[in-house]
Formats: sequence, C-alpha cells, structure tokens
Amino acid sequence: MPEQLLTQLYASIDVPQQSEHLPIIRIDVWAIVISLLNLLILFLLIRKFLYKPVKKVFAQRKAEVEKIYKEASDAKEAANADKEYYLARKEAADEEAEEVIRRATDLAKKTGDEIVKDAKAEAEAVKAKAERDIEQEKVKALNDAKSEIASISVDIAEKIVQRELNSDDQRQYVDRLVRELDGSAADQNSKQ
Repeated sequence: MPEQLLTQLYASIDVPQQSEHLPIIRIDVWAIVISLLNLLILFLLIRKFLYKPVKKVFAQRKAEVEKIYKEASDAKEAANADKEYYLARKEAADEEAEEVIRRATDLAKKTGDEIVKDAKAEAEAVKAKAERDIEQEKVKALNDAKSEIASISVDIAEKIVQRELNSDDQRQYVDRLVRELDGSAADQNSKQ
C-alpha cells in the first residue's frame, strides 16, 4: 500500500526533463529511514544518558525540598505544641497564683478576725474585771461605812449613857452625828 502511494505520488509530480537549470526533486526513502533511525538512536541515547540522570537529579532535588518542607512543618508543629504547652502551664500557674493569693487573703482575713475577736474578748475580760473590782470596792466602802457608823453609834451611845442629856443636848448630838455621817459618806464617795 505505501508503495502504491509512492508511485501515485511520482506520477502526479510533473517532473520536467533534465534541464540544466532546475535540479530534480526526488524523495529518497532510504535517507528518510536512516534519518528516522538516527533520530531514534539519538532519542534513546539522550534518554539513557541525559534524561534519566536529569530526572534523577530533579527527583533528588524534589525529595530534598520536600524533606526541608517536612522538617519546617514538623518544627512549626513542635513550636505550636510547645507554645500550647507553655500557654497551658502559664494559665495553670496564673490559676495557682490566684488560688494562693485567695487563700492568703482568706487566711489574713481569718487571722485578722481572730485577732479582733481575741482583742474584744480581752477587752471584755478587762472590763468585767474592772466592774468586779468596782463592785468589790463599793461593797468594801459600804462595809467600812457601816462599821464606822456602828462605831460612831456605839460612841454616841456611850456618851449618852455617861451623861444624861436633856432634849436640847440630845438634838445637838444627833445633828452632829448626822453631819459626821454625811461628811464620812461624802469622803467615801469622793475616794471612789
């Protein structure tokens, strides 16, 4: 079939008879086949000695670049993990610090309340002791006044018995006794 096409192609070409000026154009099949074989051999040689090594170099470069990207990605992930870890630790430390401050504040408040309570109790005890002391002093003063009044009464009674008085003298003695009692009661009150 290709031969028929070639013959038809030859027949359709109007080839002028040999002339001196025009060269003859002809198709050389063997030259085409040899050129194609040369091209094929050149392609195979380029593929074997140039394309495969270049492809191998490109593959190595690609692997190196991917390795660098992977290392960078791993480093970024590690950095993010470290960042999250330290943020979590910082947050935990902040919470712990707040808890410590809260406990210290509560303890200080409790201690302050206890100190105030103790001071109030001590003040109440001092006040109660002072009131008891005042009460004892009152009782002592009253007892002293009673014993003095009794002593004065005995003295008056002795004097009255020693001397019989008339009613004017009796009134004078009673008035003097009342004045002395009022004076000694006033002295007792002023001492308190």
